[in-house]
Formats: sequence, structure tokens, C-alpha cells
Amino acid sequence: MSRKKGPRADGPRARRSFTPGQKLELLSGYEQAVAAGEGGAFLRREGLYSSLMSEWRRARDAGLLQGKAVGETVGRPSAEQTEIARLRRELQLAQAKLARTETALTIMGKAQELLEDISRSEPDGPDVFGLGKR
Repeated sequence: MSRKKGPRADGPRARRSFTPGQKLELLSGYEQAVAAGEGGAFLRREGLYSSLMSEWRRARDAGLLQGKAVGETVGRPSAEQTEIARLRRELQLAQAKLARTETALTIMGKAQELLEDISRSEPDGPDVFGLGKR
């Protein structure tokens, strides 16, 4: 009798399941790894797929993972929960864009003030750069 060799020699494995807390923990670990450029290595190390991360991210954004007891099923987000999550992401992006625009306007205002100060303080004497008066 020969022994089987290979990854499934011991038969099929039981399907893994994760608690909402574990999902949140793995998702935050994955997002940190992606920020460091190590997302793929994290997935291989944990034996997970990127599609799971996408699914868990949608569930987290819809608020399905917070406050769940251990063993409580998570399920899929309803249409309303999906819309709320989409609107929250949209609001977050709009707020970030607004903050960037306000910063740019502040910088432009300061640059204009600086240029006005420079033009007011221009000497009446000969032009330093030899360009003559305009």
C-alpha cells in the first residue's frame, strides 16, 4: 500500500470561518501590509485571498462587523447599508478634496501677499538686474 503525497494527502480540509473580530484584525493587518507594499506576502502568509479582503472591507464599511458577538453571523449588507457605506466614502473623499483646496487657496493668498510686498518695496533707484524700469 503506497502513501499519498501532496497537499491534500490527508483529505479535504474543513472550511475556515472567522469571527467579526478576527476579520477586523486581519483586515487592518492587510491594510497596513498594503501600505508597506507587502499586501501579497500578508495574504500568502495568512492563506487568504484578496477577494475576501474586498468582501470584508465592504462589510466593515457598511457597519456589519462592529458590535457582533462571537459566533453571530455577519451576512451580506442590505441595499440600504451598501448605499450608506458608499455615501460615507464619497463624503470622506469630498472632505479630503475640500481640505486640499482650502490649503491651496491659503498658499496662493500668501504667495500673492508676498508678491505685493515685493512690488511695493521695489527701490526707486537703478534696476539691480539691469532690466530698466517698466
